[in-house]
Amino acid sequence: MSTRFLTLYWFPREEADDEPRLGVAVPKAGGTAVVRNRLKRQLREAWRARIEQVRPGCDYVIVARPGLAESVESRGLEWLGERIGEALGKAEA
Repeated sequence: MSTRFLTLYWFPREEADDEPRLGVAVPKAGGTAVVRNRLKRQLREAWRARIEQVRPGCDYVIVARPGLAESVESRGLEWLGERIGEALGKAEA
């Protein structure tokens, strides 16, 4: 599933009752190492805030697309959480 700023992959696991796991990838096109690492921290924080929307028993991988770091910087962490919620909503459909 893909949006303007994020690509979300999910994979079911054998242990269907386990807590969902998250992997985060930010390509080099996302900026310098400092910018990419900050974005990874922000993505994990926004993910934890929306963990109740996440289906258990799956592994998720979020791939940041170019331009996300600048948008988060100007719009804030709440906006990033909304983008993750949007991606999760499309994944559920």
